[in-house]
Amino acid sequence: MSKLVHWVHTSLDGHICGPNGEFDWAQMGPELSAYGDEVQERTGVLLYGRVVWEMMSGYWPNAESISDDPHDLKFAPIWRRTPKVVFSTTLREAGWNTRVVSGDLAKEIAELKRENDKDLLLNGGSKLATALTALGLVDEYHVMVHPVVLGGGLPAFPPQERMALRLVDSRVCDGRTAVLRYERG
Repeated sequence: MSKLVHWVHTSLDGHICGPNGEFDWAQMGPELSAYGDEVQERTGVLLYGRVVWEMMSGYWPNAESISDDPHDLKFAPIWRRTPKVVFSTTLREAGWNTRVVSGDLAKEIAELKRENDKDLLLNGGSKLATALTALGLVDEYHVMVHPVVLGGGLPAFPPQERMALRLVDSRVCDGRTAVLRYERG
């Protein structure tokens, strides 16, 4: 059975985007990209909430025509071919090998875990991540802490019940980003 992994970029002060929704501060250097490749190799399905889905689907389908960054060039075809699930009550359909789900979160995640040998990777977000965490469905947290203080914005972990985690790996990538991997404790 697969695990549900939450991959999230955060500022040093704990935000996933700045006060105006900006996400121009997360830097994917070669080491962080290689770490992402390791995680992606164990991933069978990408999970998104609607807001992150709209950001991702607005970029990755055509990334090669927008960017010459090596990370982007390598990941774009992986993103397109990897099955994706968007959890949304407002979105009705999505392209790019994507299924939209609006039903019971616990039931949907349990079914996805049973159906897949590889992990489920939840990318960023706040509402969906908070809901899945509150239901005890996230097995691992991969937190990329970038060297920037945003001074406000959307918190990576909004207030919720206390949850014990166990640090199972940490590393510094590209001399600037701390990567922390936690399992539920």
